[in-house]
Amino acid sequence: MTGSPHPAGFSLVEEAWIPVLDATGRRRDVSLLGLFEQAGDVRMIACELPTQTFSILRLALAILHRATGGPHGETAWQALWRDRRLPTADIADYLGAFRDRFDLLHPKHPFYQVADLRAAKENTYRLERLIADVPNNMPFLTSRAGPGMDSITPAEAARWLVHCQAYDTSGIKTGAVGDPSARNGKGYPIGASSLGWLGGVYLEGTTLLETLLLNLVPIAPGWRVADERDLPVWEREPQTAAEEPDSTRGPYGPLSLYTWQSRRIRLFGDTTAVTGAMISNGDRFDWQDRHLLEPMSVWGRSGPREKETKRTPIYLPRPHDHSRALWRGLQTLLPSPPQAGAEPPQRLSPMVVQWLARLTVTGVVGSDFQARPHAVSITYGSKQSVIDEVFSDALTMNVLLLVEDSALRATAVDAAGDAEAAVKVLRRLAENLARAAGSRDIESGDGERAAERGYALLDRFFRDWLAHLGPDSDPPAERAAWQRLVLRAIGRLGRDLVAGAGPTAWAGRTGTDRAGREVHYSSSQADAWFRAGLAKALPMAAGAPNHRQEEAA
Repeated sequence: MTGSPHPAGFSLVEEAWIPVLDATGRRRDVSLLGLFEQAGDVRMIACELPTQTFSILRLALAILHRATGGPHGETAWQALWRDRRLPTADIADYLGAFRDRFDLLHPKHPFYQVADLRAAKENTYRLERLIADVPNNMPFLTSRAGPGMDSITPAEAARWLVHCQAYDTSGIKTGAVGDPSARNGKGYPIGASSLGWLGGVYLEGTTLLETLLLNLVPIAPGWRVADERDLPVWEREPQTAAEEPDSTRGPYGPLSLYTWQSRRIRLFGDTTAVTGAMISNGDRFDWQDRHLLEPMSVWGRSGPREKETKRTPIYLPRPHDHSRALWRGLQTLLPSPPQAGAEPPQRLSPMVVQWLARLTVTGVVGSDFQARPHAVSITYGSKQSVIDEVFSDALTMNVLLLVEDSALRATAVDAAGDAEAAVKVLRRLAENLARAAGSRDIESGDGERAAERGYALLDRFFRDWLAHLGPDSDPPAERAAWQRLVLRAIGRLGRDLVAGAGPTAWAGRTGTDRAGREVHYSSSQADAWFRAGLAKALPMAAGAPNHRQEEAA
């Protein structure tokens, strides 16, 4: 496609606006069409925030789904995977057919916006509410203060526009003329934007081309049936200021979800600079039981909703635990093993992970293939009105770990449990040393600080150990090797704690444990309990102490 952009517009099809890293690690910007044409040479989409990358990846997937016609079933997908190429001519034709709808500054239907959006009173709109890394009313916490907030390029505005539709905070918005729910010039909270509720997961390949294909779950792989009403927003009538009626807005499938309009937005500016944005409420969303439509999230059963509705199961997306590295919750990411009985599973892994597991079982993807699940989610504070934290983590693992009944999968999950058990023993050691030194408050933080050191030390060890597992690995031997590594690492931390406890802790003192028993706490006794606890937590570690000594509760 070589046509020049609209004189007053900014074509996302042709203008460079998506940051990527190439194979050499060099960062550059590409257009939407360029993203697909160069996907085999690009390592990844690389935006300012992981949530921005995830949002734009989903936009690209919506385009690819439409350009491939689904793809309809596994055979069509396998052809793309086998050839390791994208149908760039079809993608170019598709983007050309909807070119005007991808114009950021189009006078009638600007991309992801409402052209005539306005408030009852003329307001001055700035960029703080559009740009997620600027804390509301706290500009001194960002490097954008001053001229950096006066204007941004259309390319950057496009990235934040996509992100805002996906992850905007809740809170009071500008009331738009034509929105019947607005009162007194205000749009009252309807919750965070759609992706703010997800425990987002996508699969990374060695190139962007592989990443796009791995996340391109076919329309009918046995989980869901195509719905002709499932269309991306640019193939539908342009949005108005009002919320779309439930009867027509869906969602009807992943295309609706990938391009969901959580907000009504209007950018102010021109092809040189964007200087402000009006943001109003858009289409609210309830994620209950959307697990057959949304392929890129972790899901869990909702006990409160099941109790309220007297219906089971009810599934809701589960944001990631931002206080823990992804490997510590590995079992929530992987497909659940077969369960006895008819009880529905408590959790569901992302459909993209289930899809890759299926391809592994059927032999479409070789057993030596390395998968890289990447988790993304966001936490909000103060009634979802501010962004507290963005979470991003990834793990490299062999695809056999995704298979439900794989011995390698069980070994990896058990190994993560070994690490948890060993760090728990280290935490107890720190608490017992604090008791021996005379601390009356075992919640003083000594145990938590020791645990943080333990997890930090094991983090890289576990990632490397997990990445080297493969089809030739012997699961029992690998787990034994892991337990030996944990024993050495946590044992060393424990010895350092004991050595630094001081003379008061060496002498110790008598106290009562949590069961009310009288116990003498000292460094030597705490060390003995620690070694016995590690032996119990890591029984496969060669050379572990074989004696047992009761540990204070």
